[in-house]
Amino acid sequence: MDFTPTQDQQTIRRAVADLAAQFDDEYWLEKDSRHEFPHEFYDAFARDGWLGICVPEEHGGSGLGITEASIMLEEIAASGGGMNAASSLHGMIFGMHPVIKHGSPEMKARLLPKIVSGEMHVCFGVTEPDAGLDTTATKTFAKRNEAGTHYTCNGRKVWISKALHSEKVLLLTRTTKLEDCAKKTDGMSLFLTDVQSPNIEIRPIPKMGREAVDSNEVYIDDLQIPVEDLVGEEGQGFKYLLDGLNPERILIAAEALGLGRAALRRAVQYANERVVFGRPIGKNQGIQFPLADSRMRLDAAELVLRKASWKYDAGESAGLEANAAKYLCSEAGTEACDRAIQTHGGFGYAREYHVERYYKEARLLKLAPLPQEMVLNYVGEHVLGLPRSY
Repeated sequence: MDFTPTQDQQTIRRAVADLAAQFDDEYWLEKDSRHEFPHEFYDAFARDGWLGICVPEEHGGSGLGITEASIMLEEIAASGGGMNAASSLHGMIFGMHPVIKHGSPEMKARLLPKIVSGEMHVCFGVTEPDAGLDTTATKTFAKRNEAGTHYTCNGRKVWISKALHSEKVLLLTRTTKLEDCAKKTDGMSLFLTDVQSPNIEIRPIPKMGREAVDSNEVYIDDLQIPVEDLVGEEGQGFKYLLDGLNPERILIAAEALGLGRAALRRAVQYANERVVFGRPIGKNQGIQFPLADSRMRLDAAELVLRKASWKYDAGESAGLEANAAKYLCSEAGTEACDRAIQTHGGFGYAREYHVERYYKEARLLKLAPLPQEMVLNYVGEHVLGLPRSY
């Protein structure tokens, strides 16, 4: 396998790194501390066309692959922006796959150019309090009226990022009751519809980190959804949703990788500069060896990530690689962030040194978009052929 990046990929990495460097750690510390969405950062990347990296050219995008998108988000996270930076953008990339693939020509022409330009923000409404990862247990229900002009939707969603700053939500609902379906994956539909409505209440969730990008509970009460907002065919929403799962895991892996590299960079810098007992602490093997180990673990995880994105873009089955990349990059990235704190000693616990913020953001990646244990379940059942464990 040839691991040499193409000229375009090298150009993307340099351009993204240069743009992201305009927003330093102090910018992200301020946004995180004040719980402020990074509008300046978002607008800069929208202005340069990066939101459309995977959107077809006929809708204003670049038409590139998940490999290029993963390089972009890795560099954004590695700049020190971490998950605050990456999370402000990544839903616009993987989240639009079902719309690009299954949306009507009218829907794509009406909405995708606005998403690419940054004019329109979209959040992703799938997870529910009582369903979690068991998406087939979704209770949010949309009932079509007799005239067939609209649906009336009721339900509740949770952990919906960017709901406060979005105009639209890609919303998964049931349109047929579970007990009336031949298969539990049947009867679900996707809608790309308004989220800013008197019939929707958005409640922010206080959380551990990534405070510049809101996470929310969303309460839906008799929301009227025009039939034009249905993505593809009614009842096919679960199948459409699957189109975005592997890209999401690949992009999350890239962000974890970038965040780990940001932490390692700061740890190495501090280990070279901090002098104790007349010598830089990086001279001590107790400091040096964990950082060297993290470098190798990040590099090893990257190889799986690159294989995953290559297979996905080539149209090959990438379930194992996408899940493995998410698992391995999350593990290596979180460990690098933890070691960066340890390298800084007590100062690692201080916000001004930034590594504690990195760690809080990296820790999320072992939980979302699915926990590490569910990756192991997938590999055990679908790769090794062991009995389903849940």
